[in-house]
Amino acid sequence: MKTYERAFWPFLLPALLVYTLLFVAPSLFGIWISLTRWSGPGSEMTWRRLDNYVALLHNKVFATAFTNTFVMAIVGGALIFGFTFLSMVVLRQLKGRAFIRAVVFLPLIISLIAIGAAVGFLLNPEGAVNTVLGWAGLDPQPWLGPEMVFRCIVGGLVWSSTGFYVALMMSAADAIPAHVYEDAQLIGATKWEQFRHITLPLTWDVFAVSAVLWVVGSLKIFDIVLAFTTAGTTAAPPIPARTIAVQQYIVVKGAGLPELGSAAAMGVMTLLVTAVLIVLTRRITRRDRVELS
Repeated sequence: MKTYERAFWPFLLPALLVYTLLFVAPSLFGIWISLTRWSGPGSEMTWRRLDNYVALLHNKVFATAFTNTFVMAIVGGALIFGFTFLSMVVLRQLKGRAFIRAVVFLPLIISLIAIGAAVGFLLNPEGAVNTVLGWAGLDPQPWLGPEMVFRCIVGGLVWSSTGFYVALMMSAADAIPAHVYEDAQLIGATKWEQFRHITLPLTWDVFAVSAVLWVVGSLKIFDIVLAFTTAGTTAAPPIPARTIAVQQYIVVKGAGLPELGSAAAMGVMTLLVTAVLIVLTRRITRRDRVELS
């Protein structure tokens, strides 16, 4: 036991030191900056206490960005895992399922910047989608207008992200022995009953981890929004399409002096929301482990 204890700290300390330098220290510095008004190195740092947070709570643009981020996490997650569960039911016994899974996974290989730019190009007022609608005798739609742009972004994000979670969940489902389903078929279980009582319980641990991964990733969405709405220009994304990460970028890189204190306050609030959502997700998905006997 003493030998183990002597070997424990020499192995742990290097990793702990790197983690502290790269994660803990920057996080603490960000919290400190969030309590100040600061435009960066060379400028005066003014102590503001909680004024940055109070200002954000009364900022309508930030409220829109916060709401969009939350909606993207909840609605986008519901759509992604809905399609994932449907794929698990449909693809399990389908011939050529490996090819279909590869096709579904393909968008993940493409960068979100490229996807955002391509979808934005297709949906612009003179893009291919409205051109096809015109050929069909239908009126063009304002896909990038204030009322529809965020929905289109969520749709593009769902399309590009679903393949990753399908691959994770299908890998877990493939590990279930075939005889379990054969026994279920012998007693007359439908596909839905097989999914509900066999597939879902035996892949639930993977789903719980996937849900946490989605929550963490969705709260940091930035690149697809920027590419989708700006098409490579220097213009700022429209307010109805902004997420917290995009709003942070605008506050730091937009017109005028950088507002690093406000951006840091957004980051701290995002960190708190992420922690709360992770705890809720883990609590909702927590259940007794199911194992085959």
